[in-house]
Amino acid sequence: MISTATRAAGITVVLVATVVTAFLEMQLSALRVGAVGSLLAGGSPYEGSGFPLPLAVPLAVGANLALAWFALTTVGRWAVALPWALWTLVMLAASGVRTDGGDYLVGGANWVFLVTMVAGSLTFAMFSYRLILKPPPVPATTDSGLSGTL
Repeated sequence: MISTATRAAGITVVLVATVVTAFLEMQLSALRVGAVGSLLAGGSPYEGSGFPLPLAVPLAVGANLALAWFALTTVGRWAVALPWALWTLVMLAASGVRTDGGDYLVGGANWVFLVTMVAGSLTFAMFSYRLILKPPPVPATTDSGLSGTL
């Protein structure tokens, strides 16, 4: 049985980690091949041209699997919904927010971000689907209830 303190700590850690990974994935979705040269020249990693680097997609899949697993093991089956909902809300909010200059925080032309949103949410969905198919563990008993011995 998981204690209340462990559950509270697990929820706190998984929610903070969800926000951190969501913002990291948003930042990585803007990375381009030309940014490597800009970075080596001492510039910003978000300046440059070239083909977008889709590093955010595998990071979203791996991080969301880890978040779902952590929520499951420290809190319980229902807790997988917490990082899923928070991650999706952060991503949807980022895709609809305008800056002071009128630009979108993450534009609709950024296909890496769009694929990251789909892949990340599907990761949580598939993890939850597998939980639904797998029955909850049955507590072990010491007595089988059968008469006689083998």
